[in-house]
Amino acid sequence: MKRIAILASGSGSNAEAITRYFQNSDKGIVTLIASNKSNAYVLERAKQLEVPAVIFSKQELESGVLTQLLLEQKIDWVVLAGFLLKIPENLIQAFPDKIVNIHPALLPKFGGKGMYGMRVHEAVKAAGETHTGITIHLVNEQYDEGKIIFQAAVEVTSEDTPESIASKVHELEYKYFPNVIESLL
Repeated sequence: MKRIAILASGSGSNAEAITRYFQNSDKGIVTLIASNKSNAYVLERAKQLEVPAVIFSKQELESGVLTQLLLEQKIDWVVLAGFLLKIPENLIQAFPDKIVNIHPALLPKFGGKGMYGMRVHEAVKAAGETHTGITIHLVNEQYDEGKIIFQAAVEVTSEDTPESIASKVHELEYKYFPNVIESLL
């Protein structure tokens, strides 16, 4: 049974979906949820799901304190679910090809520093794209440039707003992210 840690910065809806999915899996279990924001709702979700949670600072991430904690916890896979900080080299080296992220667009379009959440959906709409979706990829030293594992697309119509695009993309995230993680284990 693989031990999974989820890093999240926000509400944690994907973290909750992943945790619930793995409650019924014989391949993996979420044993830790960690956030860089003390007021992130993901911490409340962790409490409700009875999963241990920790809060860490950007400095603790960069200095290797978080990496050491993950190693001490015998974590096998690190899942980024709405995590907004760049993953430092110390964490990537400790978990080579074992850190997976989801991005709310079809990479390589609409990726990179500062491209997250509603900013991505606004950019998709402004560009007049006819399709968008999700990209699940391994994490490397560059934002959104790791090996692509999986993509799924949805149609974007002229009537769509950034909010309706976000809703369509969230449906894809909940449908596919837990399954793809399980396939990686």
